[in-house]
Amino acid sequence: MFRTTFALFLLAPLSLAQQPAPAPAPGSAADLVQQGQKLSRDGKQDDALALYRQALDKSPNLYEAHLGAGMALDLKGDYAAAREHLAKAIEVAPAESRQQALRSMAVSYAFEGNVSKASEWEVQVFNGRVTRGDWIPAAEICNELARIYLESGDADHAYKWYEMGYETAGRKTDLSDADKNLWLFRWENAQARVAARRGNATEAQSHVTAAKAALDKANNPDQARFYPYLTGYVAFYTGDYKTAIAELQKADQHDPLILALLGEAYEKSGDAAQAKDYYRKVLEVNSHSPTNAFARPLAKKKLASGR
Repeated sequence: MFRTTFALFLLAPLSLAQQPAPAPAPGSAADLVQQGQKLSRDGKQDDALALYRQALDKSPNLYEAHLGAGMALDLKGDYAAAREHLAKAIEVAPAESRQQALRSMAVSYAFEGNVSKASEWEVQVFNGRVTRGDWIPAAEICNELARIYLESGDADHAYKWYEMGYETAGRKTDLSDADKNLWLFRWENAQARVAARRGNATEAQSHVTAAKAALDKANNPDQARFYPYLTGYVAFYTGDYKTAIAELQKADQHDPLILALLGEAYEKSGDAAQAKDYYRKVLEVNSHSPTNAFARPLAKKKLASGR
């Protein structure tokens, strides 16, 4: 499928392929939204919100402005106000953006720790993708919801949705062997983390071994960066904080959940100063994502408590 798509792209007229998207007119609602998005990424949520409000004064039903405002408010911790904008974003979303809006609402509830409500919105996205036969995107939503459950401490529901994700991916009849092994890696990875959260170190390590074997067979270098996250996660939740720190430091240092886990591992090891450094790093990440939905409130709470 990739080769076919790539070939068609090469056949497209060069002039069309190189056409950049036109910049919005200065001072327009779209321009204000773009400026707000940059400010939000830089952590200046109040300034971003001011621009989103200006954009909405010009265009009250502008999807991007409502979405951006909802995300900025979640990052500030004003969840009720965030969902007012996200509900409007869902209402006015273009067809191609509706799933983004639904997922953003799910993440908003995850920020607040309301997993049952987050699930309602994720399931809408899942059902829509299944109806269209989009098996891989549907499987990815299963894994996204499973992670929300897992980081909320609900290992049983997490296992159910990870399993459904693996089975849903398998409904794609033309999966390559490499992709089959990639999804097997994800499934074994998930089972290892679930077992670790349940306190079963032996079972967790068995799935870590199986995950590594599947990853090697998948021969996908882009996925290799997830392995130290897995080993660090399992070490943390089975009480081996020294190993957790060593492994998690090899993982993606831009992932707020990894940074939060490092903070907790240092805290458990008695190094309060290092823990605080990592919690502060979490707050430098301004993504509206399931990982940040758990990392950011945790980091704020830890720093506020003086731990």
